[in-house]
Amino acid sequence: MRAIRRFTVRTSLPAGLADLDELAHNLRWSWHAPTRDLFARIDPALWDEVHGDPVALLGALRPERLAELAADPDVVAAVRAATADLHEYLEAPRWYQQRQASDPSLPAAIGYFSPEFGITAVLPQYSGGLGILAGDHLKSASDLGVPVIGVGLLYGAGYFKQSLTRDGWQQETYPLLDPDGMPLTLLREQDGTPAVVSIALPGDRTLHAHVWTATVGRVPLLLLDSDVPENDEAARKVTDRLYGGGGEHRLQQELLLGVGGVRALRVWSRLTGAPEPEVYHTNEGHAGFLGVERIRELVAGAGLGFDEALEAVRAATVFTTHTPVPAGIDRFETALVQQYFGGPNASPGVPVERVLALGAEDYPGGDPTVFNMAVMGLRLGGRANGVSLLHGEVSRGMFNGLWPGFDDVEVPITSVTNGVHAPTWVDRRLSDLASERLSGEEVAAGVGWLRPDAITDEELWGLRRTLRAQLVADARRRVRHSWAQRGASPAELGWVDEVLSPDVLTIGFARRVPTYKRLTLMLRDPERLRALLTHPERPVQLVIAGKSHPADDQGKRLIQQLVRFADDAGVRHRIVFLPNYDIAMAQTLYPGCDVWLNNPLRPLEACGTSGMKAALNGGLNLSILDGWWDEWFDGENGWAIPTADGVEDPDRRDDLEAAALYELIEHQVAPRFYDRDERGLPGRWLEMVRHTLATLGPKVQATRMVVDYVERLYAPAAVAGRALAGESGFAGARELAAWKGRVRTGWQHVRVDHVESGGVGEVPQVGDQLHVKAYVALGDLKPEDVEVQVVHGKVSESDELHGFAVDPLALADTYEGGRYAFAGDLVLDASGPFGYSVRVVPRHEGLASVAEVGLVANAG
Repeated sequence: MRAIRRFTVRTSLPAGLADLDELAHNLRWSWHAPTRDLFARIDPALWDEVHGDPVALLGALRPERLAELAADPDVVAAVRAATADLHEYLEAPRWYQQRQASDPSLPAAIGYFSPEFGITAVLPQYSGGLGILAGDHLKSASDLGVPVIGVGLLYGAGYFKQSLTRDGWQQETYPLLDPDGMPLTLLREQDGTPAVVSIALPGDRTLHAHVWTATVGRVPLLLLDSDVPENDEAARKVTDRLYGGGGEHRLQQELLLGVGGVRALRVWSRLTGAPEPEVYHTNEGHAGFLGVERIRELVAGAGLGFDEALEAVRAATVFTTHTPVPAGIDRFETALVQQYFGGPNASPGVPVERVLALGAEDYPGGDPTVFNMAVMGLRLGGRANGVSLLHGEVSRGMFNGLWPGFDDVEVPITSVTNGVHAPTWVDRRLSDLASERLSGEEVAAGVGWLRPDAITDEELWGLRRTLRAQLVADARRRVRHSWAQRGASPAELGWVDEVLSPDVLTIGFARRVPTYKRLTLMLRDPERLRALLTHPERPVQLVIAGKSHPADDQGKRLIQQLVRFADDAGVRHRIVFLPNYDIAMAQTLYPGCDVWLNNPLRPLEACGTSGMKAALNGGLNLSILDGWWDEWFDGENGWAIPTADGVEDPDRRDDLEAAALYELIEHQVAPRFYDRDERGLPGRWLEMVRHTLATLGPKVQATRMVVDYVERLYAPAAVAGRALAGESGFAGARELAAWKGRVRTGWQHVRVDHVESGGVGEVPQVGDQLHVKAYVALGDLKPEDVEVQVVHGKVSESDELHGFAVDPLALADTYEGGRYAFAGDLVLDASGPFGYSVRVVPRHEGLASVAEVGLVANAG
């Protein structure tokens, strides 16, 4: 019989164990091994049964067992010690507080918006890299003491659980999640009723949401839930599943995330006394409507006009783009967005035309009928970044239409390379060994790994085998379970006990399965792969995982193709596909792999943090030079797969790059792994492992990433936001908006009339001084409104400037009719082809970039 209602009954803990509830509901346990040890000690068998979920453990304990534990003074003392340790972690000054003491520019709080957060497998609110990155961002912010407040949605069924049919086709199931059974707390008003956030919808409907709080160490994460009694049936389904719908359903999710998220922050601050964010960070375009809501707030509450509010919002907003693929950007029909922000749903002073203009693709090649969420994110973000150096470069080219007249290099999108949260992803055996043998300074700098007197080669290789064996055992368990789901009987599965080996070179590949990540590149030549897997002296084994979006049949066909190959009796002991890739699987998979494979179509991988997690565990990367690997591959930390750049035929390109992959594995990777010295150790391989741990270890940390965000983006955004807010009345925002309006109106009359140069002879030499004088017309604008610049550097045969520098020219003369002369000197400091040009750009101390206004007058 099917239950008509379902709820979770919470355990009433004895007084001596009451603190266990706090320990279970603060997700620090997910990366703090001693806290997990405490829960495991309570009931080891039950701990394994609930898959390491403290809330589920406490809910499953019998009252008699709780009474026994409460009567055990050692257990009570351990609970108190763990709670004291947590409180010290939460309250003691950390890196950020130490910085704040001497740097008042740091913001009091940062709102961090993301559609998904991957923190722990027991809170399945993530689908892939974007969510894992967001979870690692919050954890590292907590470790550093950065006052971030996360904002997301609570999905009733999370993403999906993946299984396979007998013929290898992906199947999705959506088990309903009970918030009361997860490490969440409902945000309540003073009278105990749930706090509610409401948004008007078309058709005189209203979308309501409750706010659940996940406590991520020191960081609160607010998750909005539309499955509440106040909603009609359709509105209750808005947060039914992550990326589960398209069109209007997706738009409503993003409306709730952006607009509802800002309103949830206001409720949070009102109820807790926490400071409201000074900086708002949009992790991808999904939450872009938060800027529209903040504009509405300022128009309604501070009496600002739309343009004035826009300047105040932009100054304090950071936008991070994560996709180098236009198809990965959410785009909605303009007419649909108009329904949500126009007509009866329009806010006074926030015209729907202005909202639509924020996401308009009004540039060459754009589609005038769609509303682009990434474009809106860039127009509302005073500071923007990609997630690796290469991705920043790709993004500048991808979005250059928003800044006409400027070369790609000046498009105001910088980069902060992603990082990963080491305490989450490094196997405990490795981190314990490092903390036991190396000083804190040696671990932080990485240099301790280069000391074989601290950790011997025998110990390091023995640990690597232990981690490989752990993966083999987990993979066998998962393969057996998968085949049982696919309909196999126990009698058919004896071969599973021989799947993989703890002594064979293990290559891992796990990620989402869009086409560009090329899951099946390894299958381009099946016989070549078969030979690598079954080599008599140097065999290779592959552990593969990944989910395809439920609507992506092409991705599902790739999985099926891979699974069918792996099912073959001749290779199934050397290659496995593990269904339902999640955080729990990853925490065994990364440490157990000797090599991490990544073979996307370059340059379509924004960053690719899975290889970072493998590196932190001593794994070597085997990757296309894309994302972070393009930035940090040094020839000794793994291998770069050559790319067939310039080959237009995609099949031909795949063939060439697959052949290069086979060659590397056969002639470099496998021989080095199996080349053993007199001690039976692969000495050269271990040198690469040590080099990887020493050099990549410090770089790939999410703490490094968060520090970069604080210093390069959050602090400047906070300073800019305060400058425009002023002491009161947003005088700075009003002045900047008025100035931009005046400049835009008058720019049609700005031009470079004539440029003169002198000071160098017929044969210019290094060290010569070039004098440049430019005569410009400014119309009604004043010299202080602009900067006249000489742009100079090396030139190509077509006279294109590359790697140029920019120097300002000084006002030299004033003439009638708004005409001026500007002049300056350049020292020729490099030999070779040299060129220069002159341009006029707007200048104002409130601009974050020379390209911000999108106006430039170049010399003809």
